[in-house]
Formats: sequence, structure tokens, C-alpha cells
Amino acid sequence: MALVVQKYGGTSVADAERINAVAKRVLARKNAGDQLVVVLSARAGETDRLIKLGHQIIDRPDPREMDVLLATGEQVTIALFSIAVKAMGSEAVSMTGYQAGIMTDGRFGQARISWIQTQPILEKLGEGKIVVVAGFQGYDDEGNITTLGRGGSDTTAVALAATLEASVCEIYTDVEGVFTADPNVCSKARKLDKISYEEMLEMASMGAKVLHPRSVEFGMKYGVPIMVLSSFSDAPGTLVTREDETMEKVVVSGVTCNKHESRVSITNIPDQPGVAAKVFRPIAAANINVDLIVQGTSGEPGKADISFTVPNVSYDQTIDILKSIAAEMGDCKVLGDTEIAKISIIGLGMRSHSGVATKMFETLSRENINIKMIATSEIKVSCVIDEKYAELAVRVLHDAFELEKKSPENTNFQPIGKRQ
Repeated sequence: MALVVQKYGGTSVADAERINAVAKRVLARKNAGDQLVVVLSARAGETDRLIKLGHQIIDRPDPREMDVLLATGEQVTIALFSIAVKAMGSEAVSMTGYQAGIMTDGRFGQARISWIQTQPILEKLGEGKIVVVAGFQGYDDEGNITTLGRGGSDTTAVALAATLEASVCEIYTDVEGVFTADPNVCSKARKLDKISYEEMLEMASMGAKVLHPRSVEFGMKYGVPIMVLSSFSDAPGTLVTREDETMEKVVVSGVTCNKHESRVSITNIPDQPGVAAKVFRPIAAANINVDLIVQGTSGEPGKADISFTVPNVSYDQTIDILKSIAAEMGDCKVLGDTEIAKISIIGLGMRSHSGVATKMFETLSRENINIKMIATSEIKVSCVIDEKYAELAVRVLHDAFELEKKSPENTNFQPIGKRQ
């Protein structure tokens, strides 16, 4: 008997027919002898509907009350699913994040799981029941309902799998696994049999929608095998696991695109120690996630410009913060651009192959795509470009690195140490 955690996304439980289909899938696994903890998202479109309701009251609703509102989406799903399982003659019990003992910090809308009291879940499993947990939510040390951010149900599932020492965490979605690019953008995208935690973390952070970044972090930290599968077919999925030697033979594993960020800039600031800290301190205090950062000298001696990217949902707030900073510093300007996209190439093989970044830049140049910002890590190169070129960029980069091939020919880069 194995303990398995399964997570089903919003499209998998979008209506009564799909909920019943998932219930049958889960029961088949239970009848095969496994213990099941099932984590469910809100039904497709429900979270957006609830957000819209909150913003009909006021432009910036109170964060605590928004978490109370948004948490209801998953509660509806777990109740409906448990009703379906019981109607099929089996036993299930639904649990909210609070009932499942999922403790978080107090960052409303972006809470992080602190620890999980597993006893309530283990007791129900011991009674032979399927435990159905609301994803995306928990509670803080003051008893407030908190939510983990969009895609947080993935994090709930992997965190439960780690804490319960499950044999595997299966993430069911509307795609059959992790692809070399978004199949909706690139028709040549190929499904990967397996991928390392590091690569998956970069892909998730850079715009791939299959897994939430924090769920991959949990998996990597605790060694939880994660299987990405489709709830609409029995096709084999993609295993997210520890790195092995074969993975480094492939220079680039995937291309991602993120259209959900904006670029903001504050120009003509004093070029002296402490100024960058002054810019980013209030942004951090507002719990705004900053990604790419570029600082350079301004046209005026002794002055500098700073540009960085933030999620679109944080754009207006970030602009307001920068304007208040600019007012204190004098002759500074605040600029913003919401029509950008971040394109990234990712692969473990980049650690030991040169020329990868150059090939990316040359490929974009041939299509007259201008690069606005660049950032790199050991296994990633990211470029900010105009949003209108995003899908074209994905396709030409996918072709350039021959990602449609199982054994890409781009492995013939000479391993001479660092990338250029």
C-alpha cells in the first residue's frame, strides 16, 4: 500500500461531469490498494469571478477579507467532490486548509506554508477514507484564513506529500506533462519524459504554467517525486526529479514566455551607495516580487537609472511607490511599460557549454526583435522584449535549439567552461 497525494486543477473539476470523472479516477486508484490525499483547486474561472466581485466594491479591497472570499472557491470544489465519491459508494472527507492543519505566515494573498499538523489527515486515512483537501489556503497564527497566491494548490499538494512522506505527488492538469515550449504557441513542442527540479523551477518562475514555482521548491528541498499528468487521458506524464548525468547532455531543455510582468524604471537618481536600497526597501515592505534588475549610468554625471520587472498585478502599486521616492530625490522620473514579455531558454547543459546566449541573441536579431533587458543564471538566459513579438520569439528559439528532437543537435556546443 502506497500513500499518494494527487492534485487536480481547475479545468479538471470545472463542472459536475468532470468532478465525477475525477472521482472515478481516484476510486480506481484507491481500489488498487493506495491511500489517497486529494488536493483540489477552485473550478475553472471561479477565482477570477471572486476577484472581480471584490473589485466591484472597491479598487483595492482589504487583503484579509479578499483571502476569506477567495478561499471559498476551493471549499465548493472539495464539498462537491466528496459528495460525488460518497454517491459512488466510497468514503471521503473534505477538509479546509484550517481543518487539514496547514499553518502559514500572515502575508495575505501570498502566504507561505510554515508547517503542517498531519494528525487530522492521518486519522482519516486510518479510517480508510479518501482525504480531500482544499488547495491554495491555510491559516496564520492568529487564526486568519490565508491564501498562497495563484497556483498555490500545487504548493499545497507537494507540501502535503513532503510532510506525509508520500511515495509520489501527482499533479493532474489539462496537459499531458511538461513540454519544451507551450504547445499552444509552438506546434513543434515536445513532451519531456523527465526534467530536473532546477530546470522545472526556472521554467515555472519564467512563465511555464504547468507547476507553481514554490511547489517545485518544496519538491526539490524534500526530494518529493512529482509527476505531471493529464486528467483527460491515461498518457504517461513528465517526472520532475533530481538531476542525473544524462540531463546535462542537453544544452537547452525548454523555452518559456511570461506576458504577466511589467517593466518599471526610475531615472536620474543619485549614483551613490545606499540609493538602490532606498528604492527597493519600500517595494519589499509591500511584498512586491521583483525579478530582473538592471542599473546603469544616466546621461548626467553622478546620476544612474534603475529598471526592473514586477508582476502586472503589482504594477500600479510599484509606480506609486517609485513616484513617492522620486519626489524625495528631486529631479527623477518614473517610467513604466506594461506591454513586455520575458522570454527564457533553460537547460542544465548551459553550465558547461559556451555560446548559448550568443545564439539566442543572434536568433532574435535575425527577426528584428529588440532586447530591452537581459538576465542570466547558471542554467537560464532571459530577455525582455516587446510583447507583440513574444510568440514569434518562442517559435524561432525552439527551432534554433532544435528542441523538437529527442536528442537535440545543439549538444555539439564545445564544453569550454562558461557561457558567453
